[in-house]
Amino acid sequence: MYKPKFRICPEGAIYLIWLGFLTILLALWGFKFGSFLLFILFSLVLNFFRDPYRVVPQEEGVAVSPADGKVVKIWKDKCPFTGEEKQVISVFMNIFNVHVNRSPVSGELKDLKYIPGKFFNASLDKASKDNERNLLHIEDEEGNLWTVVQIAGLVARRIVCFWKIGEKAKRGERFGLIKFGSRLDVYLPSSYEPRVEIGDKVLAGASILAKKRNE
Repeated sequence: MYKPKFRICPEGAIYLIWLGFLTILLALWGFKFGSFLLFILFSLVLNFFRDPYRVVPQEEGVAVSPADGKVVKIWKDKCPFTGEEKQVISVFMNIFNVHVNRSPVSGELKDLKYIPGKFFNASLDKASKDNERNLLHIEDEEGNLWTVVQIAGLVARRIVCFWKIGEKAKRGERFGLIKFGSRLDVYLPSSYEPRVEIGDKVLAGASILAKKRNE
């Protein structure tokens, strides 16, 4: 599992190094406007790859958002692993959001599937079926099964996942990211219900996304 030492994702280092180098080079050559534009781009990329600390809720029976962004859809669909119909919560991340993904619950990764695909706008319904995506099947500490789907977006071209099959993670622990715009779908177990509404803004690892039903 990924355990960062810095508050900038290491996956962004190559972009920042090249942009920083080109910005300085153009400035030295006297191309002030070009250097200014590259500095703006450098700042945007730096903002994109930030990896802030989060305070994870400790109460029992809750799941946190796996991503920063806005809840764009709450719907029902068949789980890609089991075929069982489940409630799904979709969180859309624009290019200004933090793109580090975090586990919604404490548990073990039981299965992982990568599916190549297209790059439609991740906020569209068809993105869940047609876009490049990464499927994670998680069993929580009570035996409930969760599915989290990392979906590439219009600009995104690479999905990153640090979690390996058989590894365990704590609620709110970082497990991956999607570069430059994307979406995450969370398939809830039947014993959980959404605690967000469409349009709500959420923070990965900090915002409660779903809660266990009262029995």
